[in-house]
Amino acid sequence: MPDDAHADLLELAKEIAIEAGEAVLEVYDKGEFDAYQKDDESPVTSADYLANDIINKRLKTATPDIPILSEENKHASLEERKHWPRYWLIDPIDGTQEFIARSGDFAVNIALIENNEPTIGVIFWPPGQSLYYAQKGKGAFKSSPDGDHPISVRKLDDPKNSVVMIAISRRQSREKVLSRMCSKRVYQTLPLGSCSLKACFIAEGKADVFMRIGITGEWDTGASQCIVSEAGGSIAAANFEPLTYNQRHSLENPDFVVMGDQRVPWQDVVQYDDFVNPHQH
Repeated sequence: MPDDAHADLLELAKEIAIEAGEAVLEVYDKGEFDAYQKDDESPVTSADYLANDIINKRLKTATPDIPILSEENKHASLEERKHWPRYWLIDPIDGTQEFIARSGDFAVNIALIENNEPTIGVIFWPPGQSLYYAQKGKGAFKSSPDGDHPISVRKLDDPKNSVVMIAISRRQSREKVLSRMCSKRVYQTLPLGSCSLKACFIAEGKADVFMRIGITGEWDTGASQCIVSEAGGSIAAANFEPLTYNQRHSLENPDFVVMGDQRVPWQDVVQYDDFVNPHQH
């Protein structure tokens, strides 16, 4: 696909993410929504469905030839998906639990996957009025009330000895996180909500690493992976194998780690002895 076509799709994704995010923020501010529990016991709300409807309608109208894979849609089988050269990968609200808990740490995620790789990533954080976005090979950016500017991961003064900032869940034990890190390093922690916001904070240099243990879907990492990679970082499974997209019947991710400064010997820093890969079961 030509660069100008990618640029048009990026602008479209940015516009739609903001539209969906503003609608979600209005619901959030009013506090008037219904919450449900899905079959996998994860939460979902009427705001998730609202955002999903907005995104699907806009994308189907603007790009009818590009399939959509959303967390809140019925998922096509691998037999159908494997023939897609490209598709939109959507998480209407990443951080639904945070939305319900009213922490403000939730975001709208839109990614374009081509040949099993994220090539466009857009993440809108409505309460923070911040839009993170990237196009493969073009760098990563953040748009906020402070302006629009490129972002990059933080370069540590000494990759082998500098203090490492770990983004952790607001509901995660600091001690449990630190127990998975090399004890020879010095760490600080930054509590934050959704997976994608932690990844964005690493992309803009506010944190250095984030470990995710537990069930997530490919829609939780698609947009983040494009943004973090273009900002100079990386996302990988917690055993440091690459994450993959649209290559298995299951859409679940393995445990994964988001890493900033690539000069850091992350395989020595992050110690995942209980790595879980759902595709091995």
